[in-house]
Amino acid sequence: MNWTALFLAWLAGLSLILSGCGESPDTEGFAGLAETPPASSFAQPSPSDGIELPDDWGPHPDHRIEWWYLTANLRTEGGDPLGLQWTQFRQGLVAPDQAGGSPPASRWPLQAAWMAHGAVSFRGQHWFSERFARGGIGQAGAQAEPLRVWLDHWQLEATGSNQWRLEASGDGWSYRLTLVPGERVIRHGDQGFSVKSDSGFGSMYFSLVDIGITGTVKVDGTEYRVAGTGWLDREWSSQFLRSDQQGWDWFALRLDNGGRLMAFRVGRGGEAFRSGTWVAADGSVHALSGDQVEMVPLTSRETDHGQVPAAWRIRVPAHGVDITVRAPEGEYWNRGLYPYWESPVTVTGSHRGEGYMELTGYARP
Repeated sequence: MNWTALFLAWLAGLSLILSGCGESPDTEGFAGLAETPPASSFAQPSPSDGIELPDDWGPHPDHRIEWWYLTANLRTEGGDPLGLQWTQFRQGLVAPDQAGGSPPASRWPLQAAWMAHGAVSFRGQHWFSERFARGGIGQAGAQAEPLRVWLDHWQLEATGSNQWRLEASGDGWSYRLTLVPGERVIRHGDQGFSVKSDSGFGSMYFSLVDIGITGTVKVDGTEYRVAGTGWLDREWSSQFLRSDQQGWDWFALRLDNGGRLMAFRVGRGGEAFRSGTWVAADGSVHALSGDQVEMVPLTSRETDHGQVPAAWRIRVPAHGVDITVRAPEGEYWNRGLYPYWESPVTVTGSHRGEGYMELTGYARP
């Protein structure tokens, strides 16, 4: 996921939160903050790092940015589809070699900042909330064993040997869910190192693609019992994009034949960088280079934030995939400091299925 622009906006808001100031800082100021310290002062991921579980569920303070990111396609007891998102981000502000050890929480250290997003999509409506916290004082954080990721009362935590609980709430919505992770862990790219640009920058990236989910979701005062399947991405890096790369289109799809497809492009037009992962029904994992995956917008939808490509054709010829991916009717903007589109999708064509789509760089300034 491309959160570079999102982090710039986040740091703008964070500077206000931490300073208590009510006026907007200038763009150069918080863009400069985002570059302090520079990414080069943090560790850069590489294929030799590998993915080590359960350790890599925990935080990576030697890297600059990371996130835990869940999307879910659920249904109510009445059979209505319901989409759900939860994401928590960490932004390193002080590289470990500059930190000089961790000062006590009583000194209110600011070595990292945290942000969380939560959303529910149901019957053509979309609810979204955004929360911020400073690190180092217990307000937000993450640990690997037992798994716990939290920001205030929003939290994902292990409650058993193979069971997690996720709770979050915002204006007009809340959810309390039980998650049962599948055994399959998908390591994207080269041993978990996912390249994001032709310059070679990338991230460590793995996913759980078949999480069983049950629980309750409340929207506008009505509570629904739900069940379905989730997809959880875990990713960390220090700098994986070129400064001139704009816009991000990402898809996580579960297909009816048992196949799973993650595909993304960074940038627009013929210069866009494309990549992905195909998981065959037999469980084999195939990294996809740019010339192996095609992603073409089909139709655009006019929204209050601008036009959005709400339907796409995605082809992976080597694996017999030729599908149309379509968002349901409605607007699915996460209207935070940096608006982006986050919607459930349906899949038709050579395969049928469902999943999630995230689009950035389409909102009007």
